[in-house]
Amino acid sequence: MTRSSLMPLGRAHFILPLLCGLAAAGCGSGSDAPEPSPDPEAATSVDEPRVTRAPTAAGELPAAILGNGGALEGTDVPYVEGDAATRGYLAVPDGEGPFPALVIIHEWNGLVDRIRQVADDFAAEGYVTLAADLYAGRTGSNPEENMALVQEAMADMPAVVANLDAAVAFLKARPDVTGRVGAMGWCFGGGVALSFGLDGTNHEATAIFYGRLVDDPEVLAGMDHEVYGTFARLDRGPSPEQVDAFEAALRAAGIEHDLHIYDDVNHGFWLHVDQDEETRGPAALDAWERLKAYLARTLTP
Repeated sequence: MTRSSLMPLGRAHFILPLLCGLAAAGCGSGSDAPEPSPDPEAATSVDEPRVTRAPTAAGELPAAILGNGGALEGTDVPYVEGDAATRGYLAVPDGEGPFPALVIIHEWNGLVDRIRQVADDFAAEGYVTLAADLYAGRTGSNPEENMALVQEAMADMPAVVANLDAAVAFLKARPDVTGRVGAMGWCFGGGVALSFGLDGTNHEATAIFYGRLVDDPEVLAGMDHEVYGTFARLDRGPSPEQVDAFEAALRAAGIEHDLHIYDDVNHGFWLHVDQDEETRGPAALDAWERLKAYLARTLTP
C-alpha cells in the first residue's frame, strides 16, 4: 500500500475501506418502525425496550455471529439531526446503569438484521449500543448494489464521519451512558472505524475487523487511544503483509494496539461463524475474548 492510496482526500485522514468479499453474508431488512423522538433523553424511559438476555459465559460466542440472534430486542432511532432517513438501531442493557457505549458500523450491504442482532448481543454484555446507518435506510441485496452503496458513501467521507460523530453525541447525551464510547466495524465498517478513529471526535476505543488499513506512522500518530484489530491469514484484503505494515506503523507512532492474525480462516470469519463453525469457531472465540478484554480496559473507568 502507498500513502497516496490511503489518503485520497488531502487534509483529512479518510481511508477508503476495503470492499467486502463475496463470502460475506447477504442482506436482511429491518422493520420500518414509527419515528421516535431524536432527543436521546426523551428516548430513555421505563417503556424503552431493554435487552434481557444473559451475557456470554466463558468459552461462549455471542448468538448473532452463530446465526442464532433471534428476535430483535432494541428499537430503530433517528440520531442525525435533520435527517429522518438515517435511522440507527439502539440496544440498551437491562438495569439502571450507567453503562459504557458502542457505535457499531455495518458491512458493505448496510444495516441489516444480523448487525442489529449483534447490537443486542453487545447490550447483553452491558454496553448501550447504537448500530449506525451510513446508507440512509437502504441495504444492498447483491454485490452490485452493495458496491454502489459503498461508492456513494465513500464519495462524501466528511458526511460519514459527521454521521458517526452524531452517533457518539447521541450516546453521550443519554443519562444511562457513562460518557465513554467506542467504535467498531467489520470489513467496510472496519475501514470506516479506523477513519473515524483518526478524524472523528470524542470517543475512546476503535476496534477493526478486517478493514482497510494505514501504514503511515505520521497519519496514525493522530490516534489518541489503543486500537484493536482482528484479521485472517487467508484474507487478501487486508493481507497479512498489510496487517504487519499496519502494526509496524502503529508501533512507530507509539500507539498502543492489540492486533492478531488468525490462521486457517478467511475474510468475514468473525461476523459469520455459522458459515463454517468448525473452522471459524476457535478463532472467533479467541477474538471475542480479546475484544471483551479490550472494551473493558478502554471503556470501563
